[in-house]
Amino acid sequence: MKMKKISFLLLTGLLVGNISCKEAEFTDAYPNPAKIAETTVEKQFTGVLYANKDYVLPGYRHYFVTLRTSLNHYNQATGWINSSGQYIPGSSGVEDVWYNYYNMLAQYRELQKVYASRPADQQADRKIFMLAAAVYVYDYTQKMVDVLGAIPFSAAGMLSSNGGDYLASSAKFDTAEGIYTFLLDDLKRISTELNGITLNAGYQKSFQTQDFVNKGDVTAWKRYCNSLRLRMLNRVSDVESFKSRANTEMAEILGNATTYPIVETNAQNIQVNVFNINTDINSNGFRDGLESAGWFGNTAGKAMIDNMNANNDPRLPLLFEPGANAGGKYIGIDPTATEGAQTTLFNAGQVAIYNRYTLSRNQFFPGILINAPQMNLIKAEYYLRTGNDASAKTAYETAITQSVQFYNGILALTNATGITDSPIPTAATAASISSYIAAPAVSWSSAATNTDKLKLIATQKWLHYNLVQPYENWADIRRLDYPVLSFQVDNANNQTLPPVRWTIPGNEITYNAANYAAVKATDNLKTKIFWDVK
Repeated sequence: MKMKKISFLLLTGLLVGNISCKEAEFTDAYPNPAKIAETTVEKQFTGVLYANKDYVLPGYRHYFVTLRTSLNHYNQATGWINSSGQYIPGSSGVEDVWYNYYNMLAQYRELQKVYASRPADQQADRKIFMLAAAVYVYDYTQKMVDVLGAIPFSAAGMLSSNGGDYLASSAKFDTAEGIYTFLLDDLKRISTELNGITLNAGYQKSFQTQDFVNKGDVTAWKRYCNSLRLRMLNRVSDVESFKSRANTEMAEILGNATTYPIVETNAQNIQVNVFNINTDINSNGFRDGLESAGWFGNTAGKAMIDNMNANNDPRLPLLFEPGANAGGKYIGIDPTATEGAQTTLFNAGQVAIYNRYTLSRNQFFPGILINAPQMNLIKAEYYLRTGNDASAKTAYETAITQSVQFYNGILALTNATGITDSPIPTAATAASISSYIAAPAVSWSSAATNTDKLKLIATQKWLHYNLVQPYENWADIRRLDYPVLSFQVDNANNQTLPPVRWTIPGNEITYNAANYAAVKATDNLKTKIFWDVK
């Protein structure tokens, strides 16, 4: 695969712990990769994490260039003004994600190369870095497959290993099913290895220093690994060739928390926390990514606002602000309305926006990877599918409670200094959560059939993910076909409604033409990803 020349010695990272680093200390600890001559397993591990940070932490380009014009529309997590060609993913946004993924993958291949060059005793001491890096890379790999289908993977990122030979480094496209199978197999192996690993004191300290995701907590990496397995297994649970495996392995994971721990509480969430906004680990770009004037990046969509209004959702004031002239009412943009009607509503100051105190102006907003509400919604779906209604109900209601508590917790992270013109939300109470769970359109007991209960689960996923976990949101909306969202038909274009996938960027098609030919027939906006079978 032809890629831009990248540094394979990226070492930048963040010393994490209870004490925040000054910017100068950060620079001294992790020097410019262009100015060093040799990497190590430990620092190359940080390079893998760092390469992907802008697509975990909420940042400007990801939200403004990629998500604003694609996933956040398809999910109706935001409102927007209808225009011709609105359902065609922007090439720049897709390319951004593509290049970032393959930059990270190249860092990972270099880590594998450096590790393989070490003697056996050094490999044994540093095994934890390899296991953790694989989990992190596989998380992003699943996201790539979920939006693109077949991608270069098994032979990709090998330019350094191939001695700089571009021709030899042109990578084949692996099938989406094949990548899922490999990832599930390897994550199961990693889970077993993590259970048997022991770190000596020296490498425990090194791992804590280099790991800015889980701060050297091996148990957290176990939870990350098994939670990722659970997420992937549930994603393929309706695919005939994966059904047996999905149900068997999900039962195994959920039936043995000691051997297969997962994220169960918000305190265990897998996320990149921000300790010091003056380091590279920050959410400083969130504001411009959502709030850029005139681009509707943070406006509310009608479907989500209407659902929250109708059911007195305690997350409503945590996530949204009423329009400046809306008299305290929460109003969203109707995607089926005319451009003129939408524009008039917005210009009148009637449209709600995402709460700037909680989200866009919160420079300490974490980078979300996996969290407890997500896991409990997956559990609810699994238990419903396997006939355990009582456990499904418990998981569903626990997920709602945890979701509200998650957004309550975000308020505690906000540094109020510099946040102006935004109301400070009042945290939701336990009573408001209980009342919401009992609401007729939310209550588990009010759903008469399994289909109705699945709709409840899907709706709660949509509300919980909103624009914070857009890839998970789009995947579950496509897979479950709930909630049902209405869109204006764009009759002026071949792509009249939101697509079911992205397409491979043009640069890859041009420079990896021979390998691309094998997937060209399915590389279009209308061919579903293999797990989208409903």
